[in-house]
Amino acid sequence: MIETTLMIRDDAPIGTISPRLYGHFAEHLGRCCYDGLWVGTKNAVVPTYNGFRKDVVDALKAMPVPLLRWPGGCYADHYHWRDGIGTAEQRAVRLGMSCGLQVEDDNSLGTHEFMALCRLLGAEPYLAGNMGSGSVQEMCDWVEYCNTRVNTNLARERTANGSAEPFDVVLWGVGNENWGCGGNYDAESYAREYRRYATMLRHVEPRAQLVACGHDDAWNLEFLKTNQRHLGLMDHFSIHRYWINGGTELDFSEEQYYTLLAEAEATEDFVRRTAEYIRESLGTNTHKVGIALDEWGVWHPEARSWGPDNELHRSPITYEQAGTMRDAVATAIALEGFHHQCDVLALANLAQIVNVLHAPVMTEGAAMWLTPTYYTLQMHTPHLGAMALKVDVTEGSSMPGHVNAAVTATASTGQHGKTVTLVNRHFSESASVRLAAGAVGQVVNAMLLASDSPRAVNSAQDPDCVKPVSLAVQADGAGQWRLELPAHSIATVVFG
Repeated sequence: MIETTLMIRDDAPIGTISPRLYGHFAEHLGRCCYDGLWVGTKNAVVPTYNGFRKDVVDALKAMPVPLLRWPGGCYADHYHWRDGIGTAEQRAVRLGMSCGLQVEDDNSLGTHEFMALCRLLGAEPYLAGNMGSGSVQEMCDWVEYCNTRVNTNLARERTANGSAEPFDVVLWGVGNENWGCGGNYDAESYAREYRRYATMLRHVEPRAQLVACGHDDAWNLEFLKTNQRHLGLMDHFSIHRYWINGGTELDFSEEQYYTLLAEAEATEDFVRRTAEYIRESLGTNTHKVGIALDEWGVWHPEARSWGPDNELHRSPITYEQAGTMRDAVATAIALEGFHHQCDVLALANLAQIVNVLHAPVMTEGAAMWLTPTYYTLQMHTPHLGAMALKVDVTEGSSMPGHVNAAVTATASTGQHGKTVTLVNRHFSESASVRLAAGAVGQVVNAMLLASDSPRAVNSAQDPDCVKPVSLAVQADGAGQWRLELPAHSIATVVFG
C-alpha cells in the first residue's frame, strides 16, 4: 500500500475557479444533439421537456452544466442560423456535416430551442459562428437577432418567433478549427480575417466576448504576431486538446493506462505555454485575454479514422465510445490542472455532452445511463466559484516509470467550506493518505468513486457498475485526517 501525506496550503491561494471551467460542448455530431438531447415534441416513447429528453436534462442539471457550447465544432462552419428559426415548415432540410459524417438535418433544434435548453440547465450559452461557409454579415445578423434591444427587423422577427426578450449571449466563437475543417486557413490569413469579423461584431454588440481560434504553438505564435496591434479585439483564445495515445477504449495495457493519464496531465502544460505566448504578445497592454480550452477529452480509436490505432475504428463511425474508470481518472487529473491555471484559463468545454466522444451521459432508445466521468464532474461541484488552493505532496510514492506522485489532490475554499478532491492514479496499488487540511470543522460529506478494474464501464444493462459511495474519513490529530483510496480512484471530501 502507498503511504502518502498531502498538505492543503491555506497560504497559497491560486485564484477563483470559474464555473466556466466546467463547461460542456453539444455538436450536431452523431447522436449528440439529435436523439441524445433532442427527440422532438412528438416523441411518444421518451418523456420530454418540449422536445428535450427529460431524463437527460434532469441528469445534466444535477451534474451540473454551467456553460454549453453549440452548434459545433466542425458543424458550425456549415451552419446557417436562419435555417433553424421559424416554424417547422419554414426550416430547411440541409446536409448536416461534421468530422466527415453527413446526415439529413431538419434543423428542428435551432437557436430558440438551444436557448430553451440553456434555461432548463441553468447554462450560459456559447455560440460558435460560421466562418467557413458563412459571411461577416451573416454572423453579425445572428448576434443582432439574439441580443439587440433596438426595434430592428431582426428583433421583430425574434419576437414573432417567440422571444420578445433578447437572449443576451455573451460568448461568441469566431470560427472553429480554422486551421483545418473551418477553412484550411494559414495562421496569418485567419488572423486578418478574424480582425475583420471581430471589428464588425463589436459594432453590433460591444459587450460580446469574442473567442479567436488557436491551434498548436506555431499557429498561435503567428496569429498573435499578426494581430499584436489588435489584441483588444480578442477576449479569449481557443485551443483544443484530445488524448489519443492510450490504446483502445477497454482492452488497454497498464502502460497505455499511464500514457492516457500523462496526456491528461500534459493539457496543463499546453495551457501554461499558450498563456505565456499571450503575455509576451500583450506586453504592457493591460487588456486581458483568457484561454478557452473549448474542446478537450479522450478520443478512443474506435471512434475515429485518424491518429494512432485508427484501423480499429468501428464502421460506420458513430463517434461513440465506452467511458471507463480510466477516463474518469484522466478527467480528474485534467481538472487539477484547470484549477492550477484558473488565473489564465477562462473557460473549458468537455467534448461532448451526450453519446459521442468523452460523454458523461449516454442513451440508447428509452434507456439512459451515466458514465464514470459524469460522477467525477459531479463530485467536483463544490469547487465551482471557490478559491483554488495549492496542495503539496510532502510524502508519497511515484507511479511505475514516472516521477509524478501516485496520489495528488486539488483543494478550494468557498461557500461550501473547504473541499479537497484526491486522485489515486496508480493502476493497481491502494493508498493510505494522511491529509493536513488546516483549520477546518468536521467532515460534511465524503464520497469515493472506485471500481475493481480501470476498465470498468457503465452500460444500459449495468448502469450502476461504477458510482460514488460514502468514504470513511478519520480524524488523525489537530487538522489531520486519514483516509484510504483504492487503486485508480477519486474522492472528494468537504469540510464544514
